[in-house]
Amino acid sequence: MERRDFLVQAGLTAAAVASAGKLNASTPSHPIQRRTLGKTGEKLSIIGFGGIVVQDEETGAAANIVAEAVDRGVNYFDVAPSYGNAQERLGPALAPYRNKCFLACKTEGRLKDDSRAQLEQSLKLLKTDHVDLYQFHALTKMADLDKVLGPGGAMETMEAAKKEGKIRYIGFSVHSVETALAAMDRYNFDTVLFPCNWVLFTQANFGPQILQKAQEKKMGILALKGMAKTVWAADQKAVHPQPKCWYQPASFPDEASLGLRWTLGHPITAAIPPGDEKYFRLAMDVAQNYKPLEPAEETALLRGGDGTKPIFQLGNDV
Repeated sequence: MERRDFLVQAGLTAAAVASAGKLNASTPSHPIQRRTLGKTGEKLSIIGFGGIVVQDEETGAAANIVAEAVDRGVNYFDVAPSYGNAQERLGPALAPYRNKCFLACKTEGRLKDDSRAQLEQSLKLLKTDHVDLYQFHALTKMADLDKVLGPGGAMETMEAAKKEGKIRYIGFSVHSVETALAAMDRYNFDTVLFPCNWVLFTQANFGPQILQKAQEKKMGILALKGMAKTVWAADQKAVHPQPKCWYQPASFPDEASLGLRWTLGHPITAAIPPGDEKYFRLAMDVAQNYKPLEPAEETALLRGGDGTKPIFQLGNDV
């Protein structure tokens, strides 16, 4: 290891050790704090439960992790049809707590009919008569935005379902700065879910623009990829230690906890950690004892990201 890399890692480790001491001392003692979701007025836990956590888990295991999350103060759950059998696992597990939780779901449908079919199927699998937030999933290409907002587009489903009481708020998730900005200009969305991550912000200038515009519009701002680091190496894409993460997470637990605290230090409502259970548990620990990064911690974190290949770039709308 080169001296510079050693010093950066030493700084990260020292910062994480200090944080870990605080976490272990009081993890069970108080619930995860909550923040207001933009103009909706809803109060969400600063950490969300990503449905991938329960994907392919046994029914009992899914029920246990959901119960633990609720007990520790998580009230924001997010899932999508594309997450394998996550809806089937999450629905029964969340049912006992449904009336006190905020449930977000998504559709990949771009037209009225296919998005309606996905919504009805999701409601059935999730054992509920409504979802609190329904989002266009990965609204990344400008062509997709044109389609959902055009005649016969999925927005017609969204607005009709809202009148029917099957959804309460309308949002979108996105991996493109350009498309996110266009979407916010063209429709009065309630929320945006996007990558807010120290490597993306510093190495690709990806994300600050979305954050600023969403604040101007008083939207609910939900974050992805707070614990992400970079892309997998070519020889790791097929087989790697975190099968529920298509990207390479930050080093566990040092960079990951600092990276999440960096994300939570921005004006967001909540962050959704990776679907890997150990990262989710770490995220709950961080959230229960959350404090903004100290200057030395942020310096060490950002130095560790210098030269790192980000998982997204500007111009991802093609």
